[in-house]
Amino acid sequence: MKNFNSSALHSHSQSTNHIRERNSRKYSLLSVLPLRFSLRGYGFCMATLFLFCFGSLFYQLNGGPPKILLDIRQYLGGSTYLDDHGQPAPRVLPFPSQVIYNRVGKCGSRTVVILLRLLAEKHQFNLVSSDIHNKTRLTKHEQVDLMKNISSIPQPFLYTRHVHFLNFTRFKIEQPVYINIIRDPINRFLSNYFFRRFGDWRGEQNHLIRTPGMKDDERYLDINVCILENYPECSNPRVFYIIPYFCGQHPQCREPGVWALERAKQNVLENYLLVGILEELEDVLLLLERLLPHYFTGVLNIYKSPDYRKMGNMTGTVRKQTPTLEALQVLYHRMRYEYEFYNFVRDQFHLTKKKIGLKSVSKPPAYSHDFLQQLALRTPEPLNEDEELETDLEDANSWLVHP
Repeated sequence: MKNFNSSALHSHSQSTNHIRERNSRKYSLLSVLPLRFSLRGYGFCMATLFLFCFGSLFYQLNGGPPKILLDIRQYLGGSTYLDDHGQPAPRVLPFPSQVIYNRVGKCGSRTVVILLRLLAEKHQFNLVSSDIHNKTRLTKHEQVDLMKNISSIPQPFLYTRHVHFLNFTRFKIEQPVYINIIRDPINRFLSNYFFRRFGDWRGEQNHLIRTPGMKDDERYLDINVCILENYPECSNPRVFYIIPYFCGQHPQCREPGVWALERAKQNVLENYLLVGILEELEDVLLLLERLLPHYFTGVLNIYKSPDYRKMGNMTGTVRKQTPTLEALQVLYHRMRYEYEFYNFVRDQFHLTKKKIGLKSVSKPPAYSHDFLQQLALRTPEPLNEDEELETDLEDANSWLVHP
């Protein structure tokens, strides 16, 4: 028995010593870990603290605390920020709250901008109207800068500028809703031609301010000479004007052809809430009121008011002249892609009116483009000189019926 007890005690002693030795090794390892952890962790913690402080300062300097902090404060209640400023505005409003009107030149945009100024005051949305009128094509960096500036406008906003379509999603920025208005391409061209030379009814000398370097021989150049003798101002690519506004910033968008035409059509279908036609402006305003009521409610009442009519009439181009039918036919051929796009937009606009059930208040156009396409096929009976002159003027003047 003694030998058994002795061996048992010896065995117990060995096992105790082994446990102590193992524990001592464990404690010695643990004693080293804090040292290693503290050297790395200290630097990590300090870097994290610095980033947090810097980020907090950045957020405070740019509009207040981070959204997550506002959410926490809202949940917990008793927030000083909420007490001082009220509930934070939601980032996503229950209606289109970012709208761009990349207005096409000489398509009634000044008329619409006057309306928008009155509507912005009435409905309390942010209207930003750019003063840049002659830079529609932008470099990549200019595009990004402009899109970031637009996206930073407090919502709801409506931004308007003469600029070709901007693809926000290409740069991973939220795409706003687009709207626009176009008009008969030849009418737009004629309005622009004489507006550059003689301005509008707002002031007799404003055209001299707009084009101070234009010489008299250019200012008083006969429109028929310009078209029939193929002056740069009256030929491609200058008359290829409307499509690039919808095609975009790609260089090929400025080349008259099928590629730009099809891309413009695709953008209309995918990115534009509405593209109206100036010849049916009252219907355009009615549709905008239906589709964007928080911007356009009451717009037709303003448009028909005597005070607005007085302001709107001042934007009409002065000293317009009518080209001959021969010149109109040449111009129409040069603008065939523009007319294909115009007809596409007009059909889409009429389809939208039909879907919404809008009863048209606009009068149908006073002419058909078919008469230009069929001129070469006609063999009319001979007319005397007075009758021929009267008929030509009657047909040609139909192009100047609309504003």
